[in-house]
Amino acid sequence: MAILSPSILAADAMRLGEDIQGIKNNGCRWVHVDVMDGLFVPNLSFGYSTVKAIRGITDLVLDVHLMIDRPIRYVDDFCKAGADYLTIHVEADTAENTMAALERIRAHGVKPGIVVKPKTPAEAIIPFLEKCDMVLVMTVEPGFGGQKFMADMMPKVKQLRQLLDQVNPSCHLEVDGGVDLTNCQLCKDSGSDVLVAGSAYFKAADKPFFVQELEK
Repeated sequence: MAILSPSILAADAMRLGEDIQGIKNNGCRWVHVDVMDGLFVPNLSFGYSTVKAIRGITDLVLDVHLMIDRPIRYVDDFCKAGADYLTIHVEADTAENTMAALERIRAHGVKPGIVVKPKTPAEAIIPFLEKCDMVLVMTVEPGFGGQKFMADMMPKVKQLRQLLDQVNPSCHLEVDGGVDLTNCQLCKDSGSDVLVAGSAYFKAADKPFFVQELEK
């Protein structure tokens, strides 16, 4: 069974607390928080103060995705703010700093993860797979919501699932970007067990049905 992690990037900023409560009421166990710094990606979104505020109002699993430059500078803050999973981009820093950041995340008792953008090959994250509790494959270019799903990322998902089955079989494999009811089965068939949906979830006329269909 898959896990849906609705992305609050597509939520109503004026009703964020209500939308997060709705995520739980509609049957979800996770919520996805996209953090953008305007440098690593050309947009700004949430910071660790938002994560802390969300932690104060929900017991949902906080799946925090850092789209920021040199994340090692901020992982302590996001861990202390209440993240359950904290994923960082392999493209955002040196291999040495990336490894150090993953280790620092785990030292806080938070589950670390690594992320790859569409143009980054799976091989780039092989050195980090054993250190992770989650691997995230972007199926859009990071930085903006509402983009079209890139089905040509599925071979990468399959490749990473095979690699993880060899070295870290309990690691989650997440897909983020344009996921909806028309392509979620393809993601699951390719080996993903955590699916991020933003626009598709929040625009769904029947959200409980959307959650059930995506997670089955």
